[in-house]
Amino acid sequence: MTALAGWENFYVIVGSSAGALIGLQFVVMALIADMPRAPGAAQAGAAFATPTIIHFGAVLLLAAILSAPWNRVASAAVLWGLLGLSGIVYEIIVARRMQVQTAYQPEFEDWLFHVLLPFAAYAMLAIAAYGTRNHVRAALFGVGTAALLLLFVGIHNAWDSVTYHVFAKKQGQPETERRPSE
Repeated sequence: MTALAGWENFYVIVGSSAGALIGLQFVVMALIADMPRAPGAAQAGAAFATPTIIHFGAVLLLAAILSAPWNRVASAAVLWGLLGLSGIVYEIIVARRMQVQTAYQPEFEDWLFHVLLPFAAYAMLAIAAYGTRNHVRAALFGVGTAALLLLFVGIHNAWDSVTYHVFAKKQGQPETERRPSE
């Protein structure tokens, strides 16, 4: 029995939640697809909407990786470490996209939930992969924490996006106004 055996239920729950939330995001996007588009909406989508799907996808991928029947945790650690490093690079891209988009002026909460917390989660994955050599149990808790952080960040960002489109955009408020959920 490997160190991963005790994590099966956790990753079934977390992975299923991430998968369901990915599907829900597509439904929401389809429902708001007919709303008028403001200048810069595509840039804003790349900065704010796409990362939410990426984070849910990362959680789903982590669940799949950690549910596979590995002989050794080290093999899984390589994959979650690569995911962590890729996520760090992606968060740098997201930060740049948030800076250059013109549809919305990001505030502290946006930087926190779209850049800082996801960056911390992906860094945690990379660090946990390295730490697996000597501290398998702690590394697995680090991976679980990172997965939950990405899941909750995605939930926050999805809710924030929906409330913005429903309350601010639908009522015709200017793009640069504060989001109603903030």
